[in-house]
Amino acid sequence: MPSKYLIIGIFFIVWMLFFDTNSWLVHRELNQEVDKIEKNKKYYLNEINKDQKLVKKLKDTSELQKFARETYFLKKENEDIYIIDSNSIDSNE
Repeated sequence: MPSKYLIIGIFFIVWMLFFDTNSWLVHRELNQEVDKIEKNKKYYLNEINKDQKLVKKLKDTSELQKFARETYFLKKENEDIYIIDSNSIDSNE
């Protein structure tokens, strides 16, 4: 017959792993959440760096004009712009 200390020890280990408010399962879930948040943090810091570079680049008026023309298809007066969709060219073949 197992000793009472062995039974109490097993009970204590099971309690701490699964039932306690600071159990191993809770810690594992919290660690996964922390990892997810850290990945999000890295992503957003990377996006901030990209946006800062773009803002710095757009301080130049010629770059700002180029960005507006390419992104929003803006044009100068008395200027014609032709937009060629490469997807429509490929689908006709």
